[in-house]
Amino acid sequence: MDSKSASLDALRIDRSQGAASRGRGGWWWLLLLLLAVAGAGGWWWLRMRDKPAPKPAQVEQRDTTRGGNGRDLSNEIGRVLLNASGYVTTRLQATVSSKVTGKVAEILIEEGKQVEKGQVIAKLDASNVEAGLHLAEAQLESVRRVLAETEPMVNYTTREMQRFTLLEGSKSVSKSDLAKAEADAKTQLAKLERLAADIKVAERQVDSWKQQLDDMTIRAPFSGVVTTKDSQPGEMISPMSAGGFTRTGICTLVDMASLEIEVDVGESFINRVRAGQTTEATLDAYPEWKIPGKVIAIIPTADRQKATVKVRVGFDHLDPRILPQMGVKVAFLNDQDSR
Repeated sequence: MDSKSASLDALRIDRSQGAASRGRGGWWWLLLLLLAVAGAGGWWWLRMRDKPAPKPAQVEQRDTTRGGNGRDLSNEIGRVLLNASGYVTTRLQATVSSKVTGKVAEILIEEGKQVEKGQVIAKLDASNVEAGLHLAEAQLESVRRVLAETEPMVNYTTREMQRFTLLEGSKSVSKSDLAKAEADAKTQLAKLERLAADIKVAERQVDSWKQQLDDMTIRAPFSGVVTTKDSQPGEMISPMSAGGFTRTGICTLVDMASLEIEVDVGESFINRVRAGQTTEATLDAYPEWKIPGKVIAIIPTADRQKATVKVRVGFDHLDPRILPQMGVKVAFLNDQDSR
């Protein structure tokens, strides 16, 4: 047993020596890792030290004392009493239509065209009206000819009555003959007067047909610019809605000289606005353009739902760039400070 035990002891591995050797090897690896980290940190520090420092972020600086159009705004602090938004409107705008129902024969305008007051913009089919006018003129001529035939009979019967009156004084004619001559003269005179009245009626009929013929030509009621073209040749047009494909207008005409601004001002701030007050308008399409103007009027009623009061603002000078229905912002200025 002792020899076997000795043999087994000889085959055993001394773990204490392996653990000690492994412990010494682990410390070496840890030391190498620390040295590597230290070297990498030193290399990074040296690189970052030589790298130029980053420039600070560039912030755009604006001169708040200068406006977009170069105006000095340093004195405008406190000038603006109120800002409001609105739209460019026109005081004179109309959908031009006809006085009668008819078929469009010709349209002489296009969108964007400038027209003058009284200028012909469209014509309707006037064939039926022309036929009625010709008939009325023929009836007038017929009555005039009948009148021309009646006038000699009036002169004759008048002379006969005068002659019978003289003869009756000398008892040369009977009273019955004199009465007949007087009746003939009065009859012819009455016929002449009736024909004269018929001529006036026929003349009025001719004038009526001429007016209807003139209504077939549609003219501009005022000078302005055509903004929309609402009808085409061949379509029916009527001054009132007749249903179907009947149009109610030829075009929309705008007087560009009557442009102004309408803004809604809250009830709480309406005390800052007065008639004649100086304003500056800025169109949404041209935000750098300041347009001078003045308050025309404050409409003397409020909108209950929006709690606002409508204010009309006029332009000091009109410009072709100002168009109806453009969005605009209005600054109401303190007149005393602005001076």
